[in-house]
Amino acid sequence: MSLNVTLQRAWLHGQMRLWLLLAWQSRALECTAQLLQVAPDDVHALATRAHVLAGLQQTAEALSCQTRVVALRPAEAQGWFNLGFLCEAAGDPAQAVSAFTRAIELDQRLDRAWYGLALALMQTGRDEEARQALLRNTELQPMSPHGWCQLARLHVRCREHEAAQRIVEHLRSFDPRMARRLQLEIASACPGP
Repeated sequence: MSLNVTLQRAWLHGQMRLWLLLAWQSRALECTAQLLQVAPDDVHALATRAHVLAGLQQTAEALSCQTRVVALRPAEAQGWFNLGFLCEAAGDPAQAVSAFTRAIELDQRLDRAWYGLALALMQTGRDEEARQALLRNTELQPMSPHGWCQLARLHVRCREHEAAQRIVEHLRSFDPRMARRLQLEIASACPGP
């Protein structure tokens, strides 16, 4: 790679970061397009492009970029996590399960991948596997209410109302607002006495 190309890439990466910092997505996309003309396999540009496009609800193109990212860097868990997120957004939970599973194989401690896997599994009706993924997520992130809420919803779906109520009680200890919302949600979903 010539010095001129190296400097051009460095300049464009700097510009891309600036536009992202300023939340000017269209400018950031222009920079990623220019970077990919100079270096078609620039993983950072591809990943950034996928992220910005996902935020703009352009899921198909974002998915295409992120697929290239994992093809270029198959051993990076974060790339597979992002691919799973995009597959889920594209309405393909089976592919999301595959991508999240690969991310977890690469990094067992990636709590967000366990959470994403659980949501995708729930969409495919694989409730027991989803339960195990949510338990792992809450083990890794015990103070994050999101995994707990999904676990409670899964309990309700499986007609395990007492288990769901125990989660509400647990949430009260560190996120009372979320506990109240979840309590109302459970109350409307569960049959009364």
